[in-house]
Amino acid sequence: MANKTLGMQKVRQILLFLKRDVSERSIAEQTGVSRPTIHSYRGIFETSGFDYDTLLKLKDAELYELVKTKKKGPDQPPDVRKLYFLEQSDYFIAELRRVGVTRLLLWQEYLKEYPEGFSYSRFCELLDIQINLKSPTMLFKHHPGELLEIDFAGAKLSYVATSTGEIIACPVLIRVLPFSGFGFAKALPDASLAQVIPALNDILNYFGGVPLNAKSDNMKQWVVRSCRYEPTFPQALEQWALHNHIGLLNTRVKAPKDKPSVENQVKIVYRRIYAAIRNETFYSIRELNQGIRKALEVHHDMNFQKKSFSRRELFTSQELPLLQNLPEHPYQFNHLTRAKVQKNYHVVMGEDWHFYSVPYHYVGKEVNIIYDTEAVEIYYQLERIAVHQRNYKKHGITTLLEHMPEHHRRMAVQRGWTPDYYLKQAADNDPHTKEFFEKLMKSKISVHQAYGPFLGIMRLIKEYGGPRVETACKRALTGNRYNYKVIATILENKMDQLEESPPEESPIPSHHNNLRGPEAFTNKMEH
Repeated sequence: MANKTLGMQKVRQILLFLKRDVSERSIAEQTGVSRPTIHSYRGIFETSGFDYDTLLKLKDAELYELVKTKKKGPDQPPDVRKLYFLEQSDYFIAELRRVGVTRLLLWQEYLKEYPEGFSYSRFCELLDIQINLKSPTMLFKHHPGELLEIDFAGAKLSYVATSTGEIIACPVLIRVLPFSGFGFAKALPDASLAQVIPALNDILNYFGGVPLNAKSDNMKQWVVRSCRYEPTFPQALEQWALHNHIGLLNTRVKAPKDKPSVENQVKIVYRRIYAAIRNETFYSIRELNQGIRKALEVHHDMNFQKKSFSRRELFTSQELPLLQNLPEHPYQFNHLTRAKVQKNYHVVMGEDWHFYSVPYHYVGKEVNIIYDTEAVEIYYQLERIAVHQRNYKKHGITTLLEHMPEHHRRMAVQRGWTPDYYLKQAADNDPHTKEFFEKLMKSKISVHQAYGPFLGIMRLIKEYGGPRVETACKRALTGNRYNYKVIATILENKMDQLEESPPEESPIPSHHNNLRGPEAFTNKMEH
């Protein structure tokens, strides 16, 4: 027992536990006093000649004198075992950082050098004390119902596709309430935001309530732009948060210790879930999640290490009552589609048949389009590459200048590159030119595809003059092809200068003796 006497409040606490016949292990857990110290105090109390009730009635000064006189005096010889351990503590801590080195291995090596050394449990206890002294960490004090921590497990789980026999790997999203350790895990088809948000709904339903805040690291599904003071979250995630009245938080960049609970939960999931189902074969993601859920329930019902209660008991008794109520309806993430970026660096959203631009270097890539009534977000893999206000105009087009190649951008600024601009130029030349421009525009999948022909025809106006192009457009409107080449061919061949032939007369005369009109039949009926 150390020379320093415990405070009287702590001594009375130990006395009370001993009176109730609580084990030394449990007393150590509840008071934070080491088991050897508790054992020493038990000896003092048992040899004092007083029962526990009498000891509890003593004044602090009397109890202090009793404990002090019974303790080992200052002339106690030094603990040689502890001195040897402390001399080696820096070596032990350094070795633990090496791959594959465990406490058990170090203890075994320690006993070879010092056979009279401490037991394994005492060795670990002293080692923990030295580690905490040499590398203190911030203590996170969590309050019930305050925070939900979220992360993806590093390792994936898998199932076998029955149709092909292919092994399908699935990312696993993990969430935990740090106060109670009550968590949730679910395998997802992929790690996209479209899958994450419904999974977040599942966790709130599983908890039966909503915590005040949700925190994750700077994964792309959670943070669009990292900032220490004011990060930017995806719009869909912000809408989910507003719907559920939950605050969005993120950790510092490359600072996993900012969310230690979920980092520890990942390790627990590996031990309690991954290990438990490692020999099972699943044939759908639904079966896989059923296996995860079964193992999770077992984990929640197990008592904490060195505690007499489980995570479920702690959550139900102290955290669940403090959670916010669930919204009347879960957040609906309704709209998700895929598209390929066209050569004109636009994608079409089929519901409205409207075109939206993306940065031109994504041409040919497959992207996800996530949209609601207000906005359209476009993602390549897990990165948001464009966001637009939703436009319901059929066959319309929404383009941002920053998405264009540099030469297109210059031309757009120079020319006022919009459909209205070109239609105005055509109307200035005369009505048939405008009508041809309109038909040309409607014949294209994307309005952008008409800009090149528009520029060509406007150049023909400068080369051949407005009247000739107007006549050429009038002639071209009688056909069913609407492009630059049609107008250029008419002008090159001077077909616009040909006089229009009058309609040919019918070879059948309008009056003939053999032709009878309706009056002939009328006369016949009268007779």
